[in-house]
Amino acid sequence: MLALILGLVIFLGLHSLRLFAPHWRAAQVERLGLMAWKGIYTVVALVGLLLIIWGYGQARLDPVWLWVPPVWTRHLASLLMIPAFILLAAAYVPGTHIKARFGHPMLLGVKFWALAHLLANGALADLLLFGGFLAWAVALFVVSRRRDRLAAASYPALGVSRDILAIVLGLVGFVVFALLLHQPLIGVRPFAG
Repeated sequence: MLALILGLVIFLGLHSLRLFAPHWRAAQVERLGLMAWKGIYTVVALVGLLLIIWGYGQARLDPVWLWVPPVWTRHLASLLMIPAFILLAAAYVPGTHIKARFGHPMLLGVKFWALAHLLANGALADLLLFGGFLAWAVALFVVSRRRDRLAAASYPALGVSRDILAIVLGLVGFVVFALLLHQPLIGVRPFAG
């Protein structure tokens, strides 16, 4: 469990620097250079991610159950993953109305993903992993939207076709991940039982 916690602190902490310690981050970029900073950032993020994956896998071997979720929560989780994938796609398709409206669709997608998995899983490791990501995404979304308002930032929409593309990509991503990748990568079949 310690590896999972350490991984979450490293990964989520690192991904919070731009908003919660912008001056320190800027000083490091200035001192090291942008490419060196990106290299270090990537290595540290990868270490955090690997610790999360390994720690969560170890915790699943001997779970500490906090509650036993009813079967219907798995179906609700699958349903909530559809907007999660669409929001993730909208973060990368430029000019969507989704991004224009919400500003940070990836953070919203993380919130949907984390909430869905919190509902469907009841072990302590699940609470730490998905609860940690949910708390991080909520805090970062609030700070990001506040920063956008102060800077009068806007994300112009370029046409409905961009939203259609994001929706199609999100749906395809959801289907591929749920039906083909979730079982081999995570060890759970989302639509079983």
